[in-house]
Amino acid sequence: MKNDGDELIKVIRPFGPSIARVKMPNDLVQNLNEYIDKIILDENKSKDLSHGDRLAGHVTQEFKLENEFIVSSGFQKFLASSVSSWMKLSENKDLKEFKLISSWVVRQFENEYNPVHWHGGHVSGVGYLKVPSSFGDNPQKNKKYNNNGKIELIHGSRQFLSGSSMSVLPEVGYFYFFPHYMMHTVYPFTGTKEERRSISFNALLDEKIFNVFTN
Repeated sequence: MKNDGDELIKVIRPFGPSIARVKMPNDLVQNLNEYIDKIILDENKSKDLSHGDRLAGHVTQEFKLENEFIVSSGFQKFLASSVSSWMKLSENKDLKEFKLISSWVVRQFENEYNPVHWHGGHVSGVGYLKVPSSFGDNPQKNKKYNNNGKIELIHGSRQFLSGSSMSVLPEVGYFYFFPHYMMHTVYPFTGTKEERRSISFNALLDEKIFNVFTN
Protein backbone atom coordinates (compact mmCIF):
# COMPACT_ATOMS: atom_id res chain seq x y z
CA MET A 1 0.00 0.00 0.00
CA LYS A 2 1.30 3.45 -0.88
CA ASN A 3 0.04 7.01 -1.03
CA ASP A 4 -0.30 8.86 -4.32
CA GLY A 5 3.04 10.33 -5.32
CA ASP A 6 5.05 7.92 -3.16
CA GLU A 7 7.58 5.60 -4.75
CA LEU A 8 6.90 1.89 -4.45
CA ILE A 9 10.55 1.27 -3.66
CA LYS A 10 13.49 3.60 -3.17
CA VAL A 11 17.03 2.26 -2.79
CA ILE A 12 19.25 4.38 -0.55
CA ARG A 13 22.90 4.01 0.38
CA PRO A 14 23.40 5.40 3.88
CA PHE A 15 26.44 3.29 4.78
CA GLY A 16 29.91 2.77 3.38
CA PRO A 17 32.37 5.15 1.66
CA SER A 18 31.59 6.75 -1.66
CA ILE A 19 33.75 6.44 -4.78
CA ALA A 20 33.98 8.98 -7.60
CA ARG A 21 34.61 8.13 -11.27
CA VAL A 22 35.83 10.99 -13.47
CA LYS A 23 36.80 11.16 -17.15
CA MET A 24 40.19 12.82 -17.65
CA PRO A 25 40.57 15.31 -20.52
CA ASN A 26 42.18 13.67 -23.56
CA ASP A 27 44.94 16.27 -23.76
CA LEU A 28 45.89 15.64 -20.13
CA VAL A 29 46.17 11.89 -20.78
CA GLN A 30 48.40 12.65 -23.77
CA ASN A 31 50.59 15.08 -21.81
CA LEU A 32 51.04 12.62 -18.97
CA ASN A 33 51.99 9.78 -21.31
CA GLU A 34 54.49 11.94 -23.21
CA TYR A 35 56.09 13.08 -19.94
CA ILE A 36 56.27 9.50 -18.63
CA ASP A 37 57.76 8.20 -21.89
CA LYS A 38 60.57 10.77 -21.60
CA ILE A 39 61.34 9.71 -18.04
CA ILE A 40 61.45 6.05 -19.07
CA LEU A 41 64.09 6.87 -21.69
CA ASP A 42 66.17 8.89 -19.20
CA GLU A 43 67.91 6.31 -17.03
CA ASN A 44 69.29 8.83 -14.54
CA LYS A 45 65.96 10.57 -14.03
CA SER A 46 64.18 7.23 -13.71
CA LYS A 47 66.53 6.33 -10.86
CA ASP A 48 66.15 9.73 -9.19
CA LEU A 49 62.35 9.53 -9.26
CA SER A 50 62.10 5.83 -8.40
CA HIS A 51 59.37 5.20 -5.83
CA GLY A 52 59.34 1.41 -5.82
CA ASP A 53 60.89 1.05 -2.38
CA ARG A 54 58.03 3.08 -0.87
CA LEU A 55 55.17 1.22 -2.54
CA ALA A 56 53.64 -2.24 -2.23
CA GLY A 57 53.66 -3.29 -5.87
CA HIS A 58 55.48 -6.21 -7.45
CA VAL A 59 55.75 -4.44 -10.79
CA THR A 60 58.34 -3.38 -13.37
CA GLN A 61 58.61 0.29 -12.43
CA GLU A 62 57.11 2.89 -10.10
CA PHE A 63 58.27 6.50 -10.01
CA LYS A 64 57.13 9.85 -8.66
CA LEU A 65 55.94 12.76 -10.77
CA GLU A 66 57.88 16.00 -10.48
CA ASN A 67 55.96 18.76 -8.69
CA GLU A 68 56.66 21.34 -11.40
CA PHE A 69 55.13 19.09 -14.05
CA ILE A 70 52.14 18.20 -11.85
CA VAL A 71 51.24 21.89 -11.76
CA SER A 72 52.20 22.95 -15.30
CA SER A 73 50.42 20.01 -16.94
CA GLY A 74 47.12 20.82 -15.27
CA PHE A 75 47.12 17.49 -13.43
CA GLN A 76 46.92 19.10 -10.00
CA LYS A 77 44.05 21.30 -11.16
CA PHE A 78 42.21 18.22 -12.45
CA LEU A 79 42.68 16.40 -9.13
CA ALA A 80 41.61 19.37 -7.00
CA SER A 81 38.56 20.08 -9.16
CA SER A 82 37.49 16.43 -9.21
CA VAL A 83 37.87 15.99 -5.44
CA SER A 84 35.99 19.25 -4.87
CA SER A 85 33.06 18.00 -6.98
CA TRP A 86 33.17 14.63 -5.20
CA MET A 87 32.99 16.29 -1.76
CA LYS A 88 30.10 18.50 -2.88
CA LEU A 89 28.09 15.64 -4.33
CA SER A 90 28.90 13.17 -1.56
CA GLU A 91 28.97 15.38 1.54
CA ASN A 92 27.38 18.63 0.31
CA LYS A 93 30.45 20.50 1.54
CA ASP A 94 32.65 23.06 -0.19
CA LEU A 95 36.32 22.11 -0.37
CA LYS A 96 38.59 24.88 0.86
CA GLU A 97 41.95 23.09 0.83
CA PHE A 98 43.54 20.46 -1.40
CA LYS A 99 47.15 19.67 -0.56
CA LEU A 100 48.81 17.10 -2.79
CA ILE A 101 51.25 14.89 -0.87
CA SER A 102 52.59 12.89 -3.81
CA SER A 103 51.70 11.38 -7.15
CA TRP A 104 53.31 8.42 -8.88
CA VAL A 105 53.16 6.17 -11.92
CA VAL A 106 52.90 2.37 -11.92
CA ARG A 107 54.07 0.41 -14.96
CA GLN A 108 52.72 -3.12 -14.78
CA PHE A 109 53.36 -5.94 -17.23
CA GLU A 110 52.44 -9.61 -17.64
CA ASN A 111 52.22 -11.66 -14.40
CA GLU A 112 52.90 -8.62 -12.17
CA TYR A 113 50.51 -7.50 -9.44
CA ASN A 114 49.85 -5.19 -6.50
CA PRO A 115 48.95 -6.87 -3.18
CA VAL A 116 46.21 -5.59 -0.89
CA HIS A 117 47.22 -2.23 0.57
CA TRP A 118 45.95 1.24 1.45
CA HIS A 119 47.30 4.79 1.25
CA GLY A 120 48.16 7.74 3.46
CA GLY A 121 46.69 11.23 3.52
CA HIS A 122 42.93 11.79 3.42
CA VAL A 123 41.98 10.88 -0.15
CA SER A 124 43.60 8.84 -2.89
CA GLY A 125 42.85 7.67 -6.38
CA VAL A 126 44.02 5.96 -9.53
CA GLY A 127 43.67 6.77 -13.21
CA TYR A 128 44.59 4.83 -16.33
CA LEU A 129 46.90 6.04 -19.09
CA LYS A 130 47.55 2.79 -21.00
CA VAL A 131 45.86 -0.61 -20.94
CA PRO A 132 46.62 -3.79 -22.92
CA SER A 133 44.28 -4.72 -25.76
CA SER A 134 43.57 -7.89 -23.76
CA PHE A 135 44.27 -8.98 -20.19
CA GLY A 136 44.28 -12.66 -21.15
CA ASP A 137 41.99 -15.59 -20.43
CA ASN A 138 41.08 -16.77 -16.97
CA PRO A 139 43.47 -19.65 -16.18
CA GLN A 140 40.58 -21.45 -14.50
CA LYS A 141 38.31 -22.04 -17.46
CA ASN A 142 35.37 -23.09 -15.28
CA LYS A 143 35.28 -19.76 -13.45
CA LYS A 144 32.57 -17.27 -14.42
CA TYR A 145 34.55 -14.11 -13.70
CA ASN A 146 37.90 -13.01 -15.09
CA ASN A 147 39.72 -10.57 -12.78
CA ASN A 148 42.90 -10.33 -14.88
CA GLY A 149 44.29 -6.80 -14.79
CA LYS A 150 41.44 -5.42 -12.70
CA ILE A 151 41.68 -3.33 -9.57
CA GLU A 152 39.49 -4.48 -6.69
CA LEU A 153 38.39 -1.98 -4.04
CA ILE A 154 37.66 -3.56 -0.66
CA HIS A 155 35.82 -2.29 2.42
CA GLY A 156 34.31 -4.08 5.40
CA SER A 157 32.96 -7.61 5.14
CA ARG A 158 30.32 -9.10 2.88
CA GLN A 159 26.92 -9.31 4.55
CA PHE A 160 23.26 -9.51 3.57
CA LEU A 161 22.44 -6.44 1.40
CA SER A 162 26.00 -5.21 1.82
CA GLY A 163 28.82 -6.01 -0.58
CA SER A 164 32.45 -5.64 0.45
CA SER A 165 34.31 -5.22 -2.84
CA MET A 166 34.07 -3.63 -6.26
CA SER A 167 36.08 -4.78 -9.28
CA VAL A 168 37.00 -2.23 -11.94
CA LEU A 169 38.25 -2.99 -15.44
CA PRO A 170 40.74 -0.22 -16.31
CA GLU A 171 39.85 2.09 -19.20
CA VAL A 172 42.18 4.73 -20.58
CA GLY A 173 41.23 8.20 -19.35
CA TYR A 174 39.12 7.18 -16.35
CA PHE A 175 40.10 8.13 -12.81
CA TYR A 176 38.68 6.68 -9.59
CA PHE A 177 38.77 8.58 -6.29
CA PHE A 178 38.37 6.95 -2.88
CA PRO A 179 39.18 7.56 0.81
CA HIS A 180 42.76 6.76 1.80
CA TYR A 181 41.81 3.84 4.06
CA MET A 182 40.03 1.88 1.33
CA MET A 183 41.97 -1.31 0.75
CA HIS A 184 42.62 -2.33 -2.85
CA THR A 185 44.58 -4.80 -4.93
CA VAL A 186 45.51 -5.18 -8.59
CA TYR A 187 45.44 -8.61 -10.21
CA PRO A 188 48.04 -9.87 -12.69
CA PHE A 189 47.26 -10.40 -16.36
CA THR A 190 48.64 -12.72 -19.04
CA GLY A 191 49.09 -13.28 -22.76
CA THR A 192 50.53 -9.90 -23.78
CA LYS A 193 53.71 -7.82 -23.61
CA GLU A 194 51.70 -4.59 -23.52
CA GLU A 195 51.83 -2.19 -20.58
CA ARG A 196 49.16 -1.42 -18.01
CA ARG A 197 50.03 2.15 -16.97
CA SER A 198 48.32 3.86 -14.04
CA ILE A 199 48.80 7.06 -12.09
CA SER A 200 47.93 7.54 -8.40
CA PHE A 201 48.05 10.21 -5.70
CA ASN A 202 47.60 10.96 -2.00
CA ALA A 203 46.26 14.29 -0.76
CA LEU A 204 45.08 16.15 2.35
CA LEU A 205 41.80 18.07 2.59
CA ASP A 206 40.27 20.59 4.98
CA GLU A 207 40.41 19.15 8.47
CA LYS A 208 36.76 20.13 8.98
CA ILE A 209 35.73 17.94 6.07
CA PHE A 210 37.98 15.00 6.87
CA ASN A 211 37.50 14.94 10.65
CA VAL A 212 33.84 13.94 10.98
CA PHE A 213 34.03 14.21 14.77
CA THR A 214 34.30 18.01 14.58
CA ASN A 215 30.82 18.33 13.06
